[in-house]
Amino acid sequence: MDFLKEILFEPTVIQAVIVLSIVCAIGLYLGKLKFFGISLGVTFVFFTGILAGHFGLRLNKDMLDFAQNFGLIIFVYTLGLQVGPGFFSSLKKGGVKLNLLSLSLVFLGLTVTLVLHWTLKAPLSDMMGLLSGAVTNTPMLGAAQQALLQIRPEDSEGVARMALACAVAYPLGVVGMIVAIIFLRKMFARDLGKPAHEAMDKTYVGEYHVSNPAVFGKTIKEIMHPLDMHFVISRSWHDGKVSIPTSETKIRKNDHLLIISGKGDVDSIKTIFGEQEDTDWNRPDIDWNAIDSLLVSKHVLVTNVKMDGVKLGSLRLRNAYGINITRVNRAGINLVASPSLRLQTGDKLTIVGEAKAIDNCGKILGNEAKELDNPNLIAIFIGLTLGLLLGSIPIMIPGMSMPIKLGLAGGPIIVGILIGAFGPRFHLTTYTTQSANLMMRQFGITTYLAGLGLASGEHFFETVFCREGLLWVVLGFAMALVPVMIIGTIAGKFFKVDYAHNVGMLCGCMANPMALNYANTTVKGDEPSVAYATVYPLAIFLRVITAQLILLVFP
Repeated sequence: MDFLKEILFEPTVIQAVIVLSIVCAIGLYLGKLKFFGISLGVTFVFFTGILAGHFGLRLNKDMLDFAQNFGLIIFVYTLGLQVGPGFFSSLKKGGVKLNLLSLSLVFLGLTVTLVLHWTLKAPLSDMMGLLSGAVTNTPMLGAAQQALLQIRPEDSEGVARMALACAVAYPLGVVGMIVAIIFLRKMFARDLGKPAHEAMDKTYVGEYHVSNPAVFGKTIKEIMHPLDMHFVISRSWHDGKVSIPTSETKIRKNDHLLIISGKGDVDSIKTIFGEQEDTDWNRPDIDWNAIDSLLVSKHVLVTNVKMDGVKLGSLRLRNAYGINITRVNRAGINLVASPSLRLQTGDKLTIVGEAKAIDNCGKILGNEAKELDNPNLIAIFIGLTLGLLLGSIPIMIPGMSMPIKLGLAGGPIIVGILIGAFGPRFHLTTYTTQSANLMMRQFGITTYLAGLGLASGEHFFETVFCREGLLWVVLGFAMALVPVMIIGTIAGKFFKVDYAHNVGMLCGCMANPMALNYANTTVKGDEPSVAYATVYPLAIFLRVITAQLILLVFP
């Protein structure tokens, strides 16, 4: 048995890997258990690490720091890659509102912290440590510690207390955020009624009877040219005969058009063409190949790397092959196949036309599913490098002698978003399957939580179970829950932010990936992750800046 003690307690590489693996495995298993109908999931790894640290498991500090930080970097970067393709479109539609709400949450948290500091006469350094833990933001803690050492270089005790306060409040920040999600889910449960296919679909299929004299005799090109919207006319029926329209096809009175558009454009399309028929073309059980005998509908995968970043309209596939691309499915989300849409490896195109024509089109696009089994790891490592370099750049703020940095979390997620959104334009293949991306994210966050728990566990319980520690517990939980509930309620009731984007925004502002994982289990789409990434870069930047500003302005 001596060799087991040596393996488990001697600080070696083998010990670090084994201990982290055991903590992760036990935490993930316990995370499946439900308490009062609630499962904490991957968050339980953090608590398991605290227990292991409390009972004397010590890892080499450098190895522990590496595992913890590398796990965080992997998580935030792959999260950025996942949401990057839809990030900027979401920013245009609702990102400004989400970021303003996020800023309100940041400043409300700071206000609560200062009020508690002035009311309870508690050291501001302790309160900033509690706030860092309550918002689960370790870069904020690091920035605050650096600011404190700049003001009082000899105050090593204050720096240590700040870290301990963060460790006490950190699990309360996780639990408080999850409790807030549970309450918000009950308050805005109406938003959960969407079926899975609707929640993942940004397109709408409608049949329209052409009855507007203003479009009689005009070509589709002439009709669409002055319009500031994107839609695709999939099929046209004239005198009962079906065809695939081209840009030169003339629209005639009493034609029936099958149009794929965004849900918000339906009323405008009615105004352009005429009344909408009652047939429900959005049912998931429609057999598109049974609609007519001449045309078929097939899915074609983009696997030809030469197609990365190419605009759909520039391929002129409709004119060359007599086919119509009606939808583009990207990362599980259906998009309108507009001419300006840039293709990415892994896109699944829905194509309508004759079977032979679709097969010929597939040869250009690739349509080799096995090509997607091999992810492009070059993009992963390039992105990680660029993300860490960006996070290390010192940013000077006027009036401050100490530069600000985005850190290990801010830099990689920003680069992940940018590469996910614009990488294909530079022929950088960023595609990974959803399962591969999810595995990398889960591996990263699990490793991070295990390391964080082990680092916090040694003095955790002796600090909590004393008078000051109990006060920290109460304050930490209040700082985690109250501002989130206030802003979450305001966002849902007064700004009409739907539940999924609301909780994603709150998780992003609180830098809480554990709560995001829980939030993702309560909805059927990836809206929480998109909202998380929409507000996270600005929120974490402000957290880092304000942590230093507060200590410098109120020494």
